[in-house]
Amino acid sequence: MHPRHDPPAFRRHRPRVSGLVAVPLVLIVGVTVVDLLTSPNIHLGPLLVAAPALTAAFGGPVLTGVVGALAVGAQVLIGVFHGGLFTSNHEAQILALIVVSAFVVFFRYAYNRHEQELVQVRGVAEVAQKVLLRPLPSRIGPLRIASVYVAAEAEARIGGDLYATVRTPYGSRVMIGDVRGKGLTAVGDAALLLGAFRAAAHRNPTLPTLVAHLENTVYWDTVEPTEDAETAGESFITAAVLDIPDEEPLIRLINCGHPPPLVVRQGRVTELTVSDPALPLGLGGGLPASAYEAEAFPFGVGDLLVLYTDGVIETRDARGTFYPLAERIAAWGGTHPQHLVQYIHGDLLAHAGGALADDVAVVAVERCE
Repeated sequence: MHPRHDPPAFRRHRPRVSGLVAVPLVLIVGVTVVDLLTSPNIHLGPLLVAAPALTAAFGGPVLTGVVGALAVGAQVLIGVFHGGLFTSNHEAQILALIVVSAFVVFFRYAYNRHEQELVQVRGVAEVAQKVLLRPLPSRIGPLRIASVYVAAEAEARIGGDLYATVRTPYGSRVMIGDVRGKGLTAVGDAALLLGAFRAAAHRNPTLPTLVAHLENTVYWDTVEPTEDAETAGESFITAAVLDIPDEEPLIRLINCGHPPPLVVRQGRVTELTVSDPALPLGLGGGLPASAYEAEAFPFGVGDLLVLYTDGVIETRDARGTFYPLAERIAAWGGTHPQHLVQYIHGDLLAHAGGALADDVAVVAVERCE
């Protein structure tokens, strides 16, 4: 394979191969020399099987096969030198070395195929993530935005957490949500809600009308017949949908069972808790717009809005302590959205010991001059 087209996983390991290949070669030479210098009654040839086995740990099937062939050649040389090449003992050792080397080459080949497939899957997942979770603009109207998304299953890259922004003639609309469950079903539900939000928000309906549309979209999808009868009708999505007008220093919020957003103002962190939270999307049975009421909260120049999914606040450390998001933001003391999401990402991983148990999404929005 041409180096420019090698999968990333192979390119990462290539610089180390040239140095590591000396280890099995030195082993072959060492075993051969010691065996030739010792009594014919002492047989060190079986140790040569370690050479192709070691090579398979860092080299490809071709390199492993070459080292295996050298090991077989060394075993033949030992047999010739001791004058017993055609004895049953040496023939058995040579045959065993050939068989083991062949098995090692085969398993290395199978591993390479699996690794190539995994690289392709990662590439598809990255493309799917960019299509599903489009990168948020760094600036939209008077707002500065930053986001971070981390799937709990690292190889999947995408999961059930979602966020989106839409520009309207009068301001910006932001949504963050979390689909119940995991896997392809969660990804499909997330794609459904994101598509409905982007299509409807551009038409600039009132916030209650928009949320009612989202509720109906999710609800009627859950009652559609599916092959999995056990999970039919059980899907729902928690979501916070916000309207941020350009000319008014406030936020209008409808919270559908989602963790309350936070606002950072002059170093103090305030939780935006609505007085009458709505049901998660999909559980309302197709509620009308009259069932929803937006609540307003102050959001002036210099204020920083933080939206997040429950994977953030439900992350535990080794002692079982939940991640104290509001306290960590208050202790951080910065103002730039990009710096904030980077800080939360790193601090959250440190709190969790490097591995997250659930998907995590964080969106930070700052109102500028």
